[in-house]
Amino acid sequence: MSTTELLTIEPQELQFPFELKKQISCSMQLKNNTNDYVAFKVKTTNPKKYCVRPNTGVVLPHSVCDVTVTMQAQREAPLDMQCKDKFLLQSAVASPGATTKDITPELFNKESGNRVEECKLKVNYVDPPQPPSPVREGSEEGSSPRASVSDNGTMNTTDSAVPRSYAESRDISSISPETRALISKLTDEKNSAIQQSNKLHHELELLRRQGSKSSGGIPVMYVVIIALLGILLGYLMK
Repeated sequence: MSTTELLTIEPQELQFPFELKKQISCSMQLKNNTNDYVAFKVKTTNPKKYCVRPNTGVVLPHSVCDVTVTMQAQREAPLDMQCKDKFLLQSAVASPGATTKDITPELFNKESGNRVEECKLKVNYVDPPQPPSPVREGSEEGSSPRASVSDNGTMNTTDSAVPRSYAESRDISSISPETRALISKLTDEKNSAIQQSNKLHHELELLRRQGSKSSGGIPVMYVVIIALLGILLGYLMK
């Protein structure tokens, strides 16, 4: 930070993150420390290389003005990344209520008896910010499954999640003992009903074969078995 009696200039050194063939900008802040209107003017040793906006202006009492300095795109990098360019900021007391239109070259002429202060600013090239390093695939926890294509054209999915058997075991362990007992009882009843159904199917097939050989009507036992079988299947379908 550079401080004069009229303006505080920050920063004192203009830093540009140098990159070839790219326009680069930096800014500085001018703060009026007085109760006067302060006019300023910015000069550089290389005016074709830089664009200053605004290069002249008036800072109101106890106010701040931002100045942007833009370096044109460069085709070659300087030797050892050293820059010899410099800026000169001149400030002078202006009349109350003055605007940019009221600024004249005579205002910054010390020989005219005006109060003029000067501050020299250096230019420094710095390395551009580095992009963030890429994250390796699969390194993050909780990543979603990734699909790959095998040699035969089929789609394979690599799932980094917990195996299903482990997940199912965790789900079962969270069930209360009463619920597990009820599930076990219903499973046993279902298996028993399936066995009875298979047995009835077998007996029905035997009766059908015997009935087809006899010339009489349908045996009563045959009808009873069919009825029981229908009731059992209806129970299983619920």
